[in-house]
Amino acid sequence: MSSLVSKSKRKAASAISGPLKKPRAAVSVVVNSVSTSNAEVPSQENGYVLREFYPPEMSNERAQQYIHNQIPRPIEELTRVVKETEAGRAKIKVKDAVVHWFKWDLRLQDNRALSLAAKLAEKSGIPLICLYILSPQDFRAHLTAPVRVDFILRTLDVLKRDLAKLDIPLHVETVERRKAVPERIVELAKQWGANHVYTNMLYEVDELRRETLLTRRCLDHGIALHISHDTCVVDPGNLITKGTGTPYAVYTPWYKAWMAYIHQHSITLKSCDSPGKNPVSATKLFKSIFDSPIPDAPAEKALSKGDKTKFKSMWPAGEHEAHVRLEKFIAERIGAYGDARNFPFTPGTSSLSVHFAAGTLAARTAIRLARAANSTVHLDGGSKGIVTWISEVAWRDFYKHVLVHWPFVCMNKPFKPAYTNIQWEYSDSHFAAWCAGKTGFPIVDAAMRQLNHTGYMHNRCRMIVASFLSKDLLLDWRLGERYFMENLIDGDFASNNGGWGWSASVGVDPQPYFRIFNPLSQSEKFDPKGEYIRKWVPELKDITGKAIHDPYGKTGEARKAEKAGYPRPIVVHDAARKLALQRYKEGLDLDKKE
Repeated sequence: MSSLVSKSKRKAASAISGPLKKPRAAVSVVVNSVSTSNAEVPSQENGYVLREFYPPEMSNERAQQYIHNQIPRPIEELTRVVKETEAGRAKIKVKDAVVHWFKWDLRLQDNRALSLAAKLAEKSGIPLICLYILSPQDFRAHLTAPVRVDFILRTLDVLKRDLAKLDIPLHVETVERRKAVPERIVELAKQWGANHVYTNMLYEVDELRRETLLTRRCLDHGIALHISHDTCVVDPGNLITKGTGTPYAVYTPWYKAWMAYIHQHSITLKSCDSPGKNPVSATKLFKSIFDSPIPDAPAEKALSKGDKTKFKSMWPAGEHEAHVRLEKFIAERIGAYGDARNFPFTPGTSSLSVHFAAGTLAARTAIRLARAANSTVHLDGGSKGIVTWISEVAWRDFYKHVLVHWPFVCMNKPFKPAYTNIQWEYSDSHFAAWCAGKTGFPIVDAAMRQLNHTGYMHNRCRMIVASFLSKDLLLDWRLGERYFMENLIDGDFASNNGGWGWSASVGVDPQPYFRIFNPLSQSEKFDPKGEYIRKWVPELKDITGKAIHDPYGKTGEARKAEKAGYPRPIVVHDAARKLALQRYKEGLDLDKKE
């Protein structure tokens, strides 16, 4: 009997890393195809709850308390504290400087909190100072991929130079302990004589709780913390169902309400002013900040020199690159997006997800410019490609709205607690094969190799490999969710969690559990000529015709594939499908009995 995922195989597959904790289990689990009782599984040694930072997976009962409004959500706690401190913060006068604290909003254009901070500084005739805190523990707690950390640091370098042209300093500092971040922000504000600090809101649980604490901490020191909504086009909480007055849990009616809100509130897509120049004296006052370099990545998140060069070429950083990509996409490809977006070998997508995740491009900016290229101001009219693309960008908003109202999805819980009882497999060899792209299913292997080589995967392929892991291999979907976060350059918790929940049928508005992707039919439909497969699975480059999709099937190409070193399929799809249906049904039936 082996552990959940052996350390050696994790390392070999570049898989999940760090100390883990087995979450709440069902009545029984399966380890390497052997059914065992909970007591027999080394659950305290392996799993996917980061016990360095978090408690064990919460119970279904506590998740239900959030669902039924019996305990306050983190955003409700923050909203309450902001309201309670409003009068005290309003009395605080400006002093020597104003601070903007960057997070996932690494841009000058159309940045709400930055715009407000710059206006106050200009009105008061004092300098604006920008701040970014690099937190190694946050990177570890949030499973941030090394390739994403590298992109962030390169973006900060671009941002620092852009700000310097405006005589605005950007102070980037590493704070080793994440719990020390609030206190360090207060210290820096006092050091700079800044009584007003501006920042944009993040919606993950940790960040909402930190801002709640920081709001009070700042006020205790005579500092006003101003927190703006910026990440979402429509702020969470603004869309509720007409009947029950509760947030939407199904995308289609939510999207209709989202569009209607934007149509009724034209200010929603209005751009914010970029900051102007600082007083000339700022260059002398903050010379040490202007002269300071961007810190290196934490050792555990550092790339090799070769990978740094590769990813710099592959993924140029900064908001200028984001706008170049957006403008090129709108000019050349958005019209055909509705038809081309599902084909991974075709350059039919915008490749802007990395910029949305880093905040080098605001979603409202993208939608505003796409709408301007349409024949109508209505988001649901005109060009099919534009309408489809905007609806895809809107999914990012939807998943963040879900995160805000159902915060337990941020705590290793499925959106539907009933699905906690599904009996998952925990096979070392299957997980390692999936990670390495050696499952014997060409479309799955091509997608995983693209991820491992580029830090990116086409969205259609994300659905295919997620369905394969959770329903063909019956591995716990959270293993795949984590692997994606630790390897994606565009890793965004809400979108990644939502996508895995959809594919594994445990999330918000998911595909029904009995809808199970057939890797062969998906491959034939979305990579009909096998071009994507041949690019990423060179062992199959000489396989001709439809055999590329299933070389070990009834195609006569098995010997050629085997000679080239391509593995045989690790599962039989039809048998795996039947077992998956059985497991899902048993898990849901068990929930009904509890």
